[in-house]
Amino acid sequence: MSDIRIDTLGKRFGNTQVLHDVSLAINEGEFVAVLGPSGCGKTTLLRCLAGFERLSAGTIAVGGRTVSSPGRHTPPEDRGIGVVFQNYALWPHMTVAQNVAYGLKIAGLAKAERAARVAKVLDTVELGPLADRRPADLSGGQRQRVALARCLAMQSRVVLLDEPLANLDVHLRAALEEEFARFHAQSRATMFYITHDQSEALALADRIAVMDKGRILQFAAPRALYSEPADETVANFIGEGRVIDVRSLEPMGAGRARAELLGRNAPLRCRPDQRAQPRARVSFHPGDLHLVPEAEGIPAHVIRASYRGAFLRAEVMAGPRADIPFTLNIPAPASLTQGQRITIALRDGWVLPAAA
Repeated sequence: MSDIRIDTLGKRFGNTQVLHDVSLAINEGEFVAVLGPSGCGKTTLLRCLAGFERLSAGTIAVGGRTVSSPGRHTPPEDRGIGVVFQNYALWPHMTVAQNVAYGLKIAGLAKAERAARVAKVLDTVELGPLADRRPADLSGGQRQRVALARCLAMQSRVVLLDEPLANLDVHLRAALEEEFARFHAQSRATMFYITHDQSEALALADRIAVMDKGRILQFAAPRALYSEPADETVANFIGEGRVIDVRSLEPMGAGRARAELLGRNAPLRCRPDQRAQPRARVSFHPGDLHLVPEAEGIPAHVIRASYRGAFLRAEVMAGPRADIPFTLNIPAPASLTQGQRITIALRDGWVLPAAA
């Protein structure tokens, strides 16, 4: 079993509370990403799970076994957890094969069995021909695969990854994203992936926990996180989200509603229990705005338009007084010029829960 249960976890360094009542229930074999800005506490959370930090409050259980609490601390080496660090943490004087085999040697595995397992996992990550090279002779992506092979060799049922793509260029990052997905599919390990990069989290994870100031704000599938944020902080953080006031919110049933946005009717999604309100806050993304005929939408004028390949990114000032900034993505082919007057409308938005 490799499910993870984190219950009301707290971590304090001196007088500074870094983690506040963090609770997560992660299923066996699930790929979970923890996403948040620098300093939000996500790496401290990983270090607590790995056993590198002792808890100030709460508990951590892996596979039904409590490994951390204020009165109990299982050492990192006894948790059955593999860790892939941002800097790879490879021994520079050892070959690729020796790096992968080192943990097995410490565990007392027989030499023949050790060699067989190392050969198998190196083939799995397509590094068999490089077994005798040293880390200095490898690319960043190859070093990352050595770190993954080390987790595979130890047959870790839980793998923690601490911003593993942060030091790589954009092309290599894309290739390694595929590598992590393949690794997860083959190993079926429970993956706990720390990142500040939204695209990584959205592409890889089964569920994402958004953190801010040491707290979990929302834990949901990528699609739900993007389209149904729990509060304004999540809405503003995910996918260039924007939050704006609307008037006369009227639920229509089946999770749909309508409201007045800058004098125009706007179709919205909402929770099934949403009530009518004179005012509400709505979140949306640049792709949720579109051009409409003059009589049907909100007047705006273009401040800047930039070509992005598949779409044109337009920054506009909108509303009766032309004082509300919006960004919208217009599918190609499209052409707008600075100062041009246009009319826009919201085709989809999410009513933020009133309790948030």
